[in-house]
Amino acid sequence: MEAKPTRPPNYLALAIISTILCCLPAGIVSIVYSTQVNSAYDMGDYDKAMRASKNAKTWGIVSVVAAAVVWIIYVAFFGLAFLGAASSGGF
Repeated sequence: MEAKPTRPPNYLALAIISTILCCLPAGIVSIVYSTQVNSAYDMGDYDKAMRASKNAKTWGIVSVVAAAVVWIIYVAFFGLAFLGAASSGGF
């Protein structure tokens, strides 16, 4: 009897949190991959389960990084606008 490899993590929590708090499109992709991990593992397709796990993690991280970049640009843009208005006496 062949021993099963360990079940890879599905990163569902990361996927859900990144979807709700960060970037919706990349988060949804992460959710889709994370839901494939357990079903592929249960069917015995361990390679597919590993690939889905890696993809879920990657897309979760992409979602968080994309949201961070957008927030940095947002804060920089409005921060500079505020400073520009303050320095010219606009307030």
